[in-house]
Amino acid sequence: MTEDRVKSPSPGRRRAWVYAGRDRPGLRDLFSGGTRRKAFVNYWLRDNIGNALDLLGHFSLKLLPMDMCSAFGARLGVFAIPRFYPKAERRARATIAELCPHLSEAAREALLIENCKAQGRLMTEFSVVNRIARHPDRLSLHGLEIIEQAIAEGPTIIVGLHLGNWEIGPIILKRIGVSPHSFYVPPHGRAKEWIAERVRRKAGLQFLPPGLHGIRPAVKALREGEAVSIFCDEGFGTVIRGPFFGRPAHMEGNIALAVRLARMTGATICPWYNIRTEGFRFEAHALPAIKLPPETTPGERALADMLLLNSVIEPVVRAHLDQWYFLDNSLRPS
Repeated sequence: MTEDRVKSPSPGRRRAWVYAGRDRPGLRDLFSGGTRRKAFVNYWLRDNIGNALDLLGHFSLKLLPMDMCSAFGARLGVFAIPRFYPKAERRARATIAELCPHLSEAAREALLIENCKAQGRLMTEFSVVNRIARHPDRLSLHGLEIIEQAIAEGPTIIVGLHLGNWEIGPIILKRIGVSPHSFYVPPHGRAKEWIAERVRRKAGLQFLPPGLHGIRPAVKALREGEAVSIFCDEGFGTVIRGPFFGRPAHMEGNIALAVRLARMTGATICPWYNIRTEGFRFEAHALPAIKLPPETTPGERALADMLLLNSVIEPVVRAHLDQWYFLDNSLRPS
């Protein structure tokens, strides 16, 4: 991190994001006509066809062995993404071109294909992911004592990355007796929401409300010496918020949230991630813990704090773009 970047203009204030769940139409809406009637029909009839298919797919995949389920997902990703998600594929190609100008055209295409495989694996592995807890030989752990020590000493913010299969994170943390609080945005669709919550609770997560409503309980948990999990690589509205990838630092993302929570509570920041080695096998790596330097005036180091955290996570994401979940997001708004 260079000094001239630290002295760049203020990134501005973070605008609070308030999560708004979908309303459930009642019988009154059915007889009201117009858009309210349409909302009732969509919610209770049309949406439930998709819900039934999601549940059928989830429980059907649970019948498969782990490796077969993962391999099926890899093939599905390569088949489905170019055909059914052409806009996402175009965004991924543009992001690869900008982040990897040194690669040949053939190498960029190979990277894209590997990412499609990884995306597909993630979708199908959700049905069997908790089984890995009974197969420790599939997990290679490196540096987990860093997180263990930080939690023993006080409040800890565990910064994760969307690499490998991050759903195994809570399973790994259980080994050191950690059940972190995590911000949780429910996926769209009632069946998907039910499946996601069921799988993640079994893995050991404690949910925080999404957006603004989760800040106060997160602060409370940290001040009580507990751990909070935040993912600081993210896409929002198909635009990459973090890492910064050479763009100006900003307050609209989880990098800003993580350092702000650390300042408010004195928490240690522990970045970590996992990568897929082959099939349904992974390596988890904990990086050196981050204690934010002292500041004399609240907020004076906001930009420097964000750049410090970004300087740790960005190289990891760059090194594993083939497994990065947000590769099909854009670096800039269209």
